[in-house]
Amino acid sequence: MAADLTAFGDWLAVPSVVCLWIAVLLRAPGALRSPHQRGLWLAVATAAAAMTLNLPAVVAYAMARDPGYAHTIGLVRNLIGVLSAGAVLYFVAATTRGRRLQLASGAATVAWLAALVTLDAAAPGHGTHTMPPVGEPVPSLAYWLVLISAHVIANTVCVALCWRYSRRTESRGLAAGLRLFGLGTALAGLFWLAYLLKALTGSTWAMPALPLLMNLHGLLRAAAILVPTLFTFRRTAADVVTAWRLWPLWRDLVQAVPHVALNKPRAGRVVELLWPPVPRNLLVYRKVIETRDAILILGEHVAPGALERARTHVAGAGVPEQRRTAAALARVLREARRAKLAGLPGQSAEAAALELPAAIQTSEEGGDLEDEARFLVDVARAYASPATTAATP
Repeated sequence: MAADLTAFGDWLAVPSVVCLWIAVLLRAPGALRSPHQRGLWLAVATAAAAMTLNLPAVVAYAMARDPGYAHTIGLVRNLIGVLSAGAVLYFVAATTRGRRLQLASGAATVAWLAALVTLDAAAPGHGTHTMPPVGEPVPSLAYWLVLISAHVIANTVCVALCWRYSRRTESRGLAAGLRLFGLGTALAGLFWLAYLLKALTGSTWAMPALPLLMNLHGLLRAAAILVPTLFTFRRTAADVVTAWRLWPLWRDLVQAVPHVALNKPRAGRVVELLWPPVPRNLLVYRKVIETRDAILILGEHVAPGALERARTHVAGAGVPEQRRTAAALARVLREARRAKLAGLPGQSAEAAALELPAAIQTSEEGGDLEDEARFLVDVARAYASPATTAATP
């Protein structure tokens, strides 16, 4: 059972490192521009580098060469690991805006690195750094205690503050990222606590689980820094769906009132979505604003009583009550568009018979654009439905 657990943990090493590097590369542009994300990105990047040097294939290759090469790989791996621990503390300090914690994390990192280099140089000649199941740690017990203390302190502080601030923040993305990062850090903390137990008592019962703990920690940290990317992807996907559904209504209204559109309609909505005429994150915003402006102008071509007659018609057509307002508006918009394209004179804005639905009125006053977009999607759906296109008996 112990051998199987170790084998599974070792098998997970390469997928974990690959996921870490993918996450690091994907998040690099945004993280390097944002001071608040830089510490988290640095912590994960250094952890990825340390775990790369700890891959079973890399360790075996180093051991197969001369002891000096194996020693260099082991020392560099541990130094990068301590740098990762310091970056974890820096990330926590940056997230909590703790200036003193930032300074303390920097000072502690420098002290840990200097202590490791000094203890390594003071130890007798040795190869790779290791804590064998039997025998003394290499290069020395003091070296390993400094290394373990760096990770345990950094991980403990990180887990506590990640849990604390994930419960306080109102941002779901930040809360998810903090919890994933905290959980991954907790697994890394258990990894180093097992090493501390081995260093102080010689106990080895937890050692078979260590590869699994470390590699699960890598996957969770990769997921943590990808949370903003996943939220952005979800938002982009939702915007694409909304723009796709709004396009037929928007196109018809803009054809009747072309001056409300910032750009002319493209040949089709597939082209519009693949090559939007405005920045992609503004596509839905422009569609909503231009559709609302077109509705306001076409309201001058709505005959008195038309909206009430449309409500009666869609109610008789079996349209659900929650969608009757959108369906009635879609119906009068069809009539108003037809009148505008036919060149019929409209009324003055003050005498217009069309009263805007509450969702659009709220948005005009600075309300939620998402609510207006959802309402206009209902209007677009009703605009093409038989209940809207059918003639009044």
